[in-house]
Amino acid sequence: MQRTGTALVLIILGILVLAFPLLGLIPLSLLTGFFVLILGIGLLIGGIGQIGESVGLGILEIILGILALIMGFGFIFNPGLFSWLIGLIVWIVGLFLVIAGVIGILSKVGGSRWNGIVAIIIGILYIIVGTWIKDPIILGALIGLWLLLTGVVMLLMKE
Repeated sequence: MQRTGTALVLIILGILVLAFPLLGLIPLSLLTGFFVLILGIGLLIGGIGQIGESVGLGILEIILGILALIMGFGFIFNPGLFSWLIGLIVWIVGLFLVIAGVIGILSKVGGSRWNGIVAIIIGILYIIVGTWIKDPIILGALIGLWLLLTGVVMLLMKE
């Protein structure tokens, strides 16, 4: 019974987010922004404390803390930055998969070239998706689609 209720909530949220894509992206961007802000504050405090023991390490932590604060505020006040960064990460993973696939084909790891071919295909799909989701509305729609599909699958699962 609880799974059915959760599934229905996910389906409703998925439909809402598909109708208003930024509704799914903004909370995710805000949460990530707050976590990155907390990380930045921790790095700043740790860096200040570390300067007494190791000046170089302390300065590095302070610089990382400042960068984390800037990114945290950016995620909070500009969800487009969050979407762009997610798209970039997915794109880079796709590039790595393509490279790993080419290496797999050339080295014939595991006695077959199919692993490499599959990695290249998935890598190309990641590159395409990574290029698309740099747009906040598309990323929000993908979040809505994920919520909807998760709810439907959960509803259709047998207990």
